[in-house]
Amino acid sequence: MIKKLSKLLGNKNHLQNSFRALCSSSINREKWDLLTAVCLERKPVITPALNDLESQYKQYLTEVEFEKCLKSEYEVKHEMEMKQLEALRKGDVDDVEAVLKNTTQDLIDASLEELSQFKFANRITDEDRKNDVKSINRKLDKHLIFVLNQKVGKEKYFMLPQDIRQDGETLRQTAERVLKQSVGSDVKTQIYGNAPCGFYKYKYPKRVQDENGTIGAKVFFYFARYLKGELPQKGSDFRWLDRQELQKSLPVDYSKCVFQFLVDE
Repeated sequence: MIKKLSKLLGNKNHLQNSFRALCSSSINREKWDLLTAVCLERKPVITPALNDLESQYKQYLTEVEFEKCLKSEYEVKHEMEMKQLEALRKGDVDDVEAVLKNTTQDLIDASLEELSQFKFANRITDEDRKNDVKSINRKLDKHLIFVLNQKVGKEKYFMLPQDIRQDGETLRQTAERVLKQSVGSDVKTQIYGNAPCGFYKYKYPKRVQDENGTIGAKVFFYFARYLKGELPQKGSDFRWLDRQELQKSLPVDYSKCVFQFLVDE
């Protein structure tokens, strides 16, 4: 019994060693560049405009709330004052000054006058009218993603800022370096998590593989939020794009991987 058990354990160890050797040789044969890309997102500043159904439902809720609500202190006081004014017209009130001093109607008139001077900010900014894709103040009701014009091979694409991981760096440290190089130190951002939220890989052309001995690139995505600050208009070629613009800008396969970790609007 002991001999059979020892033989089984020996076979198991032999298989494990063979598997490790196979994996090691496979890894040694395949050399990939490791890159880190950062998806920097600006959250919406204002709520989206209501569609027809949402507007109708809002109006319905307002009517229901008005029907079920109780009278406020000012409404009760205003009704009492109206009764006192009616009594004043009939001559049943002796202290006229006490009735006409600091009435609720005066407060209502002052509130309406203040409201008439208030103007709502326009949902459409000057940057929207100019279609300034470099401004963070465009499309305030949309999620905006930061993309950078980068060279991949012989072509240039607007993509998420990325760079090759340097020796001694963790993927998170590479993401921090990429973000600082892309937006500078004046723009405040926050990276979420120490682990990547997405992954994408692609192979280099055969000529590049033969020259560098590298099969392709493996890109690890990190997600970050824009907090505050403005990028200078001059300098690097960048854009702030909403989801539809982003999908049209990114390469197809790359876009599919990015939209897997982006939350729907």
